[in-house]
Amino acid sequence: MTVPTPSSHNPDPSHPSAPQAGPGDQPGAAASAPPPAPPHAVSAGYGGEGGPLVRRELRDAAVCAAAVAVAGVLLGLLWLWLAPRVPLYSSGKLVLFKHPEGEEAIAAEGIFALLGLGFGLVTGVAVFLARRSGGVGLVVGLGVGGLLGSLLAWRTGVWLGPETDLSAAARAAGQGATFDAPLELHAYGVLLAWPFAAVLVHLLATAFFGPRDDAPGAVVAAPQRWES
Repeated sequence: MTVPTPSSHNPDPSHPSAPQAGPGDQPGAAASAPPPAPPHAVSAGYGGEGGPLVRRELRDAAVCAAAVAVAGVLLGLLWLWLAPRVPLYSSGKLVLFKHPEGEEAIAAEGIFALLGLGFGLVTGVAVFLARRSGGVGLVVGLGVGGLLGSLLAWRTGVWLGPETDLSAAARAAGQGATFDAPLELHAYGVLLAWPFAAVLVHLLATAFFGPRDDAPGAVVAAPQRWES
């Protein structure tokens, strides 16, 4: 009887009964696994880099808004000094305009708007010089601070200006005597002159004179090594 010798040819790998090669048997055939995430990677929404960045922007916005708003007292004093007075007089029963066709009230509002534009220019440039890198917080702080400064300037001019109680002012002046009307703003849009001018000047200054970022996708060539 003849004993059959084992076959010397390799089994077909595609055959179901053929043994499958493991990763350790054929290193080249193993599928490449994606690289593991670095252990120090932390999501920005869970205390990563986004947390300190947001806090810094909020701090910049609060400081900028407070510093700009305080300047509103100076604008109010300048408005009180430069705004023309509206003359009134008492006829004994009524308080009337001495110059019914006068334009002093419109001129007072125009001076407030011009002062707001000037303060917006100054504060926008000052904030840019203080922080050339810019940022969302500074822009928001300029807008909010300019609006608060305009409101503070308006109320400062009214508080320190002529008497707001016309009846009391007429009694104090006497019948037929001329006295000044209180400072008023009827066109509330002039309150936006300061914040708009400040934000616009700051954005233009940052765009033209701010630091430039590197071009996206720029690759720095590595130094070549010469081997003998």
